[in-house]
Amino acid sequence: MAPSATEEPVPMQLPAVTKASSITASVLHGPRDLRLERRAIEEPGPGELQIAIKTTGICGSDVSYYKKFANGDLCARMPLSLGHESCGVVVAIGPEVTGFKVGDRVALEVGIPCGKCTICFQGRYNLCKRMRFRSSAKSYPHFQGTLQERINHPAIWCHKLPDHVSFDSAALLEPLSVAIHAVNRAKPTPGSTALVMGAGTVGLLTAAMARQSGCTSIIIADVDQGRVDFAISKGFATHGYVVQRPLHASPSSSSIIDSSSCCSSGTSTPLDGVMPAKTLCFQAQLDYAKTQATEMLALLADVNPFYGSEDEDDGVDLAFECTGKEVCMHTSLYATRPGGKVVMVGMGTPIQTLPLSVAHLREIDIIGIFRYANTYATGIKLLSAAREQRKRATVGCAGYVLPDLDQMVTHRFKGLENADKAFELASRTSDNEGNLVLKVVIEQ
Repeated sequence: MAPSATEEPVPMQLPAVTKASSITASVLHGPRDLRLERRAIEEPGPGELQIAIKTTGICGSDVSYYKKFANGDLCARMPLSLGHESCGVVVAIGPEVTGFKVGDRVALEVGIPCGKCTICFQGRYNLCKRMRFRSSAKSYPHFQGTLQERINHPAIWCHKLPDHVSFDSAALLEPLSVAIHAVNRAKPTPGSTALVMGAGTVGLLTAAMARQSGCTSIIIADVDQGRVDFAISKGFATHGYVVQRPLHASPSSSSIIDSSSCCSSGTSTPLDGVMPAKTLCFQAQLDYAKTQATEMLALLADVNPFYGSEDEDDGVDLAFECTGKEVCMHTSLYATRPGGKVVMVGMGTPIQTLPLSVAHLREIDIIGIFRYANTYATGIKLLSAAREQRKRATVGCAGYVLPDLDQMVTHRFKGLENADKAFELASRTSDNEGNLVLKVVIEQ
C-alpha cells in the first residue's frame, strides 16, 4: 500500500558535525618573535583525548628555537608553538578511548611514532623515521607544541598521574625519561663509578638515575658553581667539579684569543688557569681535556683504594656526556677506564673531531642515545616510590632515594602572555638577583 500523504516525513539523517572551539596559543614566527594567537581546536577524534595544559617546562631545544628559529640543523619553516615537557588534565574524550575520564591528570609523551615499521615493532619507537615530535621542526607540517591552552593528543601517549605527583614533577618526566633511557643503555653494574658532564636538568637527572641504578660514586661537572653545589647538596651526585669558564672580555663578548698560547709543539699553558678551548689548536684542546679528566678523577681518591696505583688504570666505569660540546666529549673519553662506556646524551655540536684512538685502544664503547622509549611508566613509579621512601625516612633497595624533583623548578611564569620572559630567563644560569636558574616552567 502506498504511504498516506498525511504521514509525517522521516527526517533526513545528516552526518554529525564536529564542534570546534577557540583557544589561545603562543606561536613563534621567527627569532624572539612570539605572538599570542587564537586557534580553532576540534573535538578529540577517535583514540584522542583533549588535554588542558597545566605546566610546561622549557627545554634547551625550545630556547634554541626561540633565539634562532632553529635547533641545530633543523630550521623552522612555518610558525611553531614550542613546548614538549608537559602535563595537564583531561577535559574531553574522543570515540574509541577507554580507561580515562574527564578530570584525570596526565603526563604527555609528545613523540608520536608510526607504530607500523620494523623499528617500532622492535620497541625502539624513538628511532622511527616517521616520528612526529611536538615543538620540533623535523617533520613538516610541524607538530605544534604544548604552549597552547588545550591540545588533542593520542590517548595511548597520555600517562595517568597519581594524585600525589605534582604538575612540576610531571612536566619533568620528559627529561627524566631521557635520563632513564641513557642509564638503561649504559647498563651499570652495582658499585660502578660515573662521570656526568653538565649539571643542567638532563645532567642532574642522569646523575640521579645512575645512583638509582647502583652507581656508588658519581662526579658531576659544570661551568656553573651554583649548579654543581645544587647537585651535591640535593643528592643528585656524590662529587662535584667546576670547570673553568673560557676567558671573556665581557658577558656578551667572544673569547679572548692569545695566539701565542698555542705553540708549534702542540702544547699550551692556560692563562691564569683559564683555557679558551674553542680557540686553541686541537692538541692543546686534548691536553686541556686530559688535565680536566685527571683532576676530576682525583676526586674519587677517597673512595677508590686503587687510585694512582701503577697496577691499575684510573677512570670511571661510565661517562655521560650531557652537554653536546666537543671538549666535554674529549674529557669524557680521557676520564673513562679501559673497557668502560661513554654515553652521548646531549645534542650540540653536530660534527666533532675526537681522539678515537683513546676509545679504540682501550675498548671504550661509545653509545648514542636519542630521546627515549618505554620510560614514562618507569618514571612515574620512581616518583611514587621516592615519595613514600622520603615520607618514611627510609632508603630504597639501592640505598638511594630519588630527590624531590619539585625543587628543580626554580622559576615559574603564569600565563602564555609571559612566555617570552620565561624563554629569556631559561637561557641563563642566574636571574637578576643572582639566584640559580635551573628549570623554568610556564603555568596555565
